[in-house]
Amino acid sequence: MEFEMVAKTFMGLEEILAQELTALGAKDVVKGCRVVTFTGDKALMYKANFALRTAIRVLKPIKHFEAKSADEVYERVKDIDWQEVIGEGKTFTVDSVVYSDTFSNSRFVTYKVKDAIVDQFRERTGQRPNISVSDPDIRLNVHINGTEATLSLDSSGESLHRRGYRQEAVEAPLNEVLAAGMILMTGWKGETDFIDPMCGSGTLPIEAALIACNIAPGVFRKEYAFEKWADFDQELFDDIYNDDSAEREFTHHIYGYDVDFKAVNIATTNVKAAGLTKYVTISQQDFKDFKGTDEPAIIVTNPPYGERISTQNLLETYKMIGERLKHAFKEGDAWILSYKEECFQQIGLKASVKVPLYNGSLECEYRKYQMFSGKFREFREEGGSVKTDAEKRQMAEKHRSWKKREYEKKQEELLNNEEADILSFNFTSLEKERAKRARQSREFKGSKGSREFNDSGEFKNYRDSKNPREFKGSRDHKGFKGNKGNKGNKKYSSRAERQNDRKNFFNRSNAHNDGFDDSAE
Repeated sequence: MEFEMVAKTFMGLEEILAQELTALGAKDVVKGCRVVTFTGDKALMYKANFALRTAIRVLKPIKHFEAKSADEVYERVKDIDWQEVIGEGKTFTVDSVVYSDTFSNSRFVTYKVKDAIVDQFRERTGQRPNISVSDPDIRLNVHINGTEATLSLDSSGESLHRRGYRQEAVEAPLNEVLAAGMILMTGWKGETDFIDPMCGSGTLPIEAALIACNIAPGVFRKEYAFEKWADFDQELFDDIYNDDSAEREFTHHIYGYDVDFKAVNIATTNVKAAGLTKYVTISQQDFKDFKGTDEPAIIVTNPPYGERISTQNLLETYKMIGERLKHAFKEGDAWILSYKEECFQQIGLKASVKVPLYNGSLECEYRKYQMFSGKFREFREEGGSVKTDAEKRQMAEKHRSWKKREYEKKQEELLNNEEADILSFNFTSLEKERAKRARQSREFKGSKGSREFNDSGEFKNYRDSKNPREFKGSRDHKGFKGNKGNKGNKKYSSRAERQNDRKNFFNRSNAHNDGFDDSAE
């Protein structure tokens, strides 16, 4: 019997996950935002948990319903026959994900679902099932978007990114699901050597070895949530688990390097735990000492961003990365995941592919650099291309997707502005200008001194660098409110008059040629 399922993933990996599901034999595959829905039977559910590299968890929906209030959630959940789902003596837990103005607290939704289940058991049997947060027999998932609710069984249990091979980790390790998605996005399946010059705890090299050998990532897992279900088919799952007919021999090699000796030891321990020492070599080496390889290779790496892991000179690190790629890695593709635009700029190379990806809460970009010997003009004259037709289509699709998201966000802001007063009005042009200035250097060197900006990117002052106490700006500059004898504190007869004056001021500012008047405030 076939049924509906939902595979959750990171934003940006939906296409890769959809390809994986199609390869497993899933039907009705539909991509969403951070999810891919599909249909299949029990065997496919087992395979999805065991073999998917880019899924965080696999859910089996029980019921879809509309909920406009907490009482409605309670009643719709209570309509389900829970004795068929939660057997006698079984424990359960509920996780809630809520995107709704009606339900501002996901815990409140969790409590309502638990109450409905417990009350039904009390009314029918006189007993109540126990709730276990750490090791429940049945895991339930509630997803509410607006007023649309879905109640599902969680077939995975612990997140699927927890493969089971990681023994130790460095600070802020790369998520295994994201690492696998990064590798699959390159199209690499083991045709060349693989290099990660900043490997940390070894996640990318290990995931690369699993992909090259086509070893299922679930082979290290101790258990899945579906193994505790009443209809669990042990024989069917054993057949899936023990089937290694799709595995293949990897004839190239994977290299991981890191400047930190502690990271090297951790990565080596994890590689040994995964049983992949035949294919992966971890060594201590600074990227600046990278000499390249004699064999064709691909580089995939996740350098520090300066957010959770700091370096003494972040921009110099990225400048060094660009220099090493240009001089020591002249043939092949290099893929780099990073967070800040200024870091990419320091690399000094033109990216042929830019893919938006989320690393945790950080909105990052994953960029491809096609390396070649000689000059770019000569490379093009010889028929070389830095971007394939497939990559052009992929870039166009990603661009349309993110533009659509930006448009929807803007429409929501416009809707909110219709109901807002002047004090809460969202001036989009000012926000864009402040964001632009925040990305610029905090100090702009001019002919007479320097311009300084605060944390939000707003102009602070304009003083001579030699004598910071001497103001060098024009006193009669438009919008300047510090003229002698006038502190700029205009007296208003009413709040409405003040709001109207404020609105007129911002309208004048928005009409300015560059969209933002430095001295206006």
